[in-house]
Amino acid sequence: MIYQTASDWTNAAQKRVLLFAMSGLGKTHVSAMLRETRDWFHYSIDYRIGTRYMGEYIADNAKAEAMKVPFLRELLLSDSIHIGSNISFDNLTPVSTYLGKPGDPAKGGLPMAEYQRRQDQFRRAELDALRDTPYFIDRAQALYGYPHFVCDTGGSICEWVDAGDPADPVLRMLSDSCLMVWIKGSDDHTVDLVERFDKAPKPMAYEPEFLLAAWGEYMRENKYLAVDVDPNSFIRWIFARALAHRQPRYEAMANNWGITVQASDMASVRDEADFVAVIAQGLAVRD
Repeated sequence: MIYQTASDWTNAAQKRVLLFAMSGLGKTHVSAMLRETRDWFHYSIDYRIGTRYMGEYIADNAKAEAMKVPFLRELLLSDSIHIGSNISFDNLTPVSTYLGKPGDPAKGGLPMAEYQRRQDQFRRAELDALRDTPYFIDRAQALYGYPHFVCDTGGSICEWVDAGDPADPVLRMLSDSCLMVWIKGSDDHTVDLVERFDKAPKPMAYEPEFLLAAWGEYMRENKYLAVDVDPNSFIRWIFARALAHRQPRYEAMANNWGITVQASDMASVRDEADFVAVIAQGLAVRD
């Protein structure tokens, strides 16, 4: 780790952290709060994915839908209109909409083969965005003069790395660049996340083997064919399983490559000083 002790962290002139956790546990909220101090560069992995690595996929998908409408088709073919996504740190909907959900096309679902293709596109995009972290650390300081850096990762980071492998190239690169911090939720947080997801299910990225196993189990349990699957019902069903699948992976990342802070402690952060203190406490506990 680039900071071995709480003192190393507190006294560092340049503080660099990477936050990882399930969506909904405060990564983006805290990152945005730090960004507003004007001393922290906020590197959003999901924003980088949507603007740099999947922007063309997203725009082309929207254009393909527009081409089905004769009026819009004529305007597109004559270059009379432009279609693009309006991604921001606070609105990453274009990325999740493109990822989609598997199931009955009549209910907005994607065929599994197409869904898997988009999942693989996202996997490659997320890994590329993570590999860009050192570049943005240097860029933030050289171009903008930011002394501090926070990397706000997506919840699926744990799907593409092997935390038990001391030679994992992505984790080694990240831990050489930033202090990796797991925001660990409680059982109550898990219940809350499931309830919130049930009200507003949104697409996610999954490890391919986990996805296919869950898909097969869901269809066997319900005696469905692929075209029978309600997309929202499936992703609601898989969500709690995804949480359980990711928990030990996050834990291994924290144990082998970084530190753990409690989501309840992170939720109490109101300013930069609070954030520095919570991270220092996490380092002290690890010591």
